[in-house]
Amino acid sequence: MASTPAPASVPAVIPITTNSSPTPATTPAVRQFITGVTDSVRRVLAQGRPWSEVLDRSAFSRPESLSDATSRLRKNLPYFRANYAALLAAALGLSLLSNPGALLVLLFLLASWCFLYLFRPSDQPLVLLGRTFSDRETLGGLTLLTIIVVFLTSVGSTIISALMVGAAIICAHGAFRMPEDLFLDDPESGGATTGFLSFLGGSPSPAPAVAVRV
Repeated sequence: MASTPAPASVPAVIPITTNSSPTPATTPAVRQFITGVTDSVRRVLAQGRPWSEVLDRSAFSRPESLSDATSRLRKNLPYFRANYAALLAAALGLSLLSNPGALLVLLFLLASWCFLYLFRPSDQPLVLLGRTFSDRETLGGLTLLTIIVVFLTSVGSTIISALMVGAAIICAHGAFRMPEDLFLDDPESGGATTGFLSFLGGSPSPAPAVAVRV
């Protein structure tokens, strides 16, 4: 009589737990930050005046005096503030694109701040080369790295030069652009702050704030 073969033993299943944490690029803080920046850029662009109005040749004339130029500039700054901000951004972007080395260094610096400090989960200490760094040590190291990059490389001079060129163009436009036809239908007259960068704190929006550890 043939013996019945014994049933094959089923190997025990060992439970495996994964402790996967979201990468900095997918954390809610990063998404909220990107959303807030995008909304701010859209609001600024929406406040911009038509470029045909900005570059209207018939509205340009030489100022009679320095005080006249200053008065024109003071009136044109709040009216064309969004266009002037776009000019500054364009000058900075063109300057960085013309200097790829400075652009790469600046991107590396920004990525270091984002991934090593700003958007790193607070419950995960920074570990580099087998050493654990506290938040204070990380902040000090990134601050020192920023000072070195800005003041000891071409990045700082590139940014400053671009901002100076953009500011010179803005001042020239504001001084030669006659503002007599501007504030007639301006819906913001008498409203909130009309400073050059008032759009940064203009109409409040539900853009989320990102907390920074100190």
